[in-house]
Amino acid sequence: MPQAVTHVIIALIIGSLIRDYAVKDKKKFPLHYILILGVAGLLPDIDVAVYWILHWFGFTLGEVHRTFSHNLFVPLLFLVIALATWKLKNRELGRHHLKLHTIFLMIALGVFIHIILDATIAGQIMPFYPLSSFTIGNDITSLMPAPLNQLFFPSLDAALIILWLVYIEWKHKISDFI
Repeated sequence: MPQAVTHVIIALIIGSLIRDYAVKDKKKFPLHYILILGVAGLLPDIDVAVYWILHWFGFTLGEVHRTFSHNLFVPLLFLVIALATWKLKNRELGRHHLKLHTIFLMIALGVFIHIILDATIAGQIMPFYPLSSFTIGNDITSLMPAPLNQLFFPSLDAALIILWLVYIEWKHKISDFI
């Protein structure tokens, strides 16, 4: 399964690309939104924390992980909340005006990215859980010989973090802030 870093970095990369190439007014899309998106990219794995408690009651990791938090209803819920909060007043955070609906959109996108990563790179998800036990997914590591299959995700994490840092330096001159 993709590591925590993969989920966060992929969400950060997608958020950075959206901000840099799709948003015309950068002041209306501050970097705080990308941070929220990155953290939300890890949110579905809250079920692992829940498992730490449920295992004392006889639940297995397979009964908990990739069930209630790895389905399409979770990002849909955050999308509905985003639409419901569309007209609420903005909250000022320092010099930035954060819009509640945009925060919920970022959470919905981060959760959706996580689910897509889990379904396409490693393993199965139940996209319509709890209404259906239908599973969908792929495990590209099963196509690799050992020990390459064990090195894939740590190598992916390393490559992604380097690519993202190079992109941030190239696009935003992050070294100016060091």
